[in-house]
Amino acid sequence: MGRGGAVRRLTMRRVTGALAALLLADAAAAGVACDPGAVDLRGPFGQARFSVELADTPVERAQGLMFRDSLPRGAGMLFVHDAPGRVAFWMKNTLIPLDMIFLDAQGRVTRVHPQAVPGDLTPIDGGGAVFAVLEINGGLAARMGIAPGAEMRHPAFAAHDPAWPCE
Repeated sequence: MGRGGAVRRLTMRRVTGALAALLLADAAAAGVACDPGAVDLRGPFGQARFSVELADTPVERAQGLMFRDSLPRGAGMLFVHDAPGRVAFWMKNTLIPLDMIFLDAQGRVTRVHPQAVPGDLTPIDGGGAVFAVLEINGGLAARMGIAPGAEMRHPAFAAHDPAWPCE
């Protein structure tokens, strides 16, 4: 296939990705009830929804996204801890760059660590009162405008007086 075909494929991927993002935002805005397999984020950027794998046991949190060579754009992993506390992550055996979005027990974003480097063993400190961490593809948080102060909706926050409660 020539250059024209490659350009058409790239354009179609961009249109498909943009359409999927709009549909996810519409679902979040329409008051879709909380789903354990998804998180909704809202802030000055608008709203976004990610499908998530939940890592809420020590074994699941230790494994995380290690050894994966890709992550779909609208997907992530939500790490939920038993209680708020200091958490630090590293990128050992992680093959893709990730953004780490740190949240307090009410679901408020407290910190965003952009573009964590694959394989880096340097601890990434989330702060002292972290209850959950969302990992998504590196660079996506900045492109979407996700920043401290944004709010997340997910059933994991239900017992902690969430800033954005489930319906």
